[in-house]
Amino acid sequence: MTSPEHRAELEGTSLERIPAGSVPPAVSVVIPACNEAAGVGGTIQEVADVLDKLRASSSLLWEVIVVDDGSADGTAEAAAAAGVPECRVLRHEDNRGYGAALKTGIRAAEHSWILIVDADGTYPARHIPAILACSATANMIVGARTGASTHIPWLRRPAKWFLTRLASYLSGFRILDLNSGLRLFPKELADRFARLLPDGFSFTSTITLAALSAGWTVKYRPIDYRRREGRSKIRPLRDTIGFLSLIIRTVLFFDPLKVLLPLAVFFVAASGIVAVTSLLVTGRLMDVTTVLLFVTGVQILVLAMIAESINRRLP
Repeated sequence: MTSPEHRAELEGTSLERIPAGSVPPAVSVVIPACNEAAGVGGTIQEVADVLDKLRASSSLLWEVIVVDDGSADGTAEAAAAAGVPECRVLRHEDNRGYGAALKTGIRAAEHSWILIVDADGTYPARHIPAILACSATANMIVGARTGASTHIPWLRRPAKWFLTRLASYLSGFRILDLNSGLRLFPKELADRFARLLPDGFSFTSTITLAALSAGWTVKYRPIDYRRREGRSKIRPLRDTIGFLSLIIRTVLFFDPLKVLLPLAVFFVAASGIVAVTSLLVTGRLMDVTTVLLFVTGVQILVLAMIAESINRRLP
């Protein structure tokens, strides 16, 4: 059931700033859920209320697809009990992961635009109209958690900051929110990168980097971020390492020089520093170390050039 706080936000939702005809004609909302019985019902109702307002003003067609990813707490039953006729509930017998749940929902979607939102009540649905209104000017619209009220746990902020900055550098684009769970994109985009998209939490990070690296237009809209209902499933250390690996792997796939060229320069420069330092300090050249570092740098450079050549030849 929608909480009083969430209901107050809905009552303040205004469509006056949304130009007529700017929202897509139809959208499928995909909500992945694993053990989210406490929040999924309220999330569905909140999203449905906002989309009902849009339907009245713009004839928007919409559906909600909840994918219960092997929950053991009655999440599917809570979703069905929300009583929204446009809502379908799909179930995974076993837990397959956040990304796998999204893939199931996207495959089942009837409409060409996909809006994903988490089931834990953290993303205010009142931001949805503004996100939909950007569909005419961008391929992906991401709700960036940079609004006036954002409740991101302090423990996760340093890792989030570092990973976002690293992704921005490697991709060559300013990324405001790498893994926001509220975003809109065409179903075609997900189909295009289906083989790259993982089954875990890094689905959103991967699709962001893939879209940017492949030249798709990504736009950010500032949103608030509420305290979640229930317990977070993020594992800070393990998932941070996974996100780091994911960022490097994805950018390496699209732009190998961006990753390998700085690494090659580092080893070549290190060989020169070791050579000069050893001569000045000991009067002897550390020839084995110097040659090893230099050869490693050259090998990485050659590998980078080969990878770049292969990448440019592929369609």
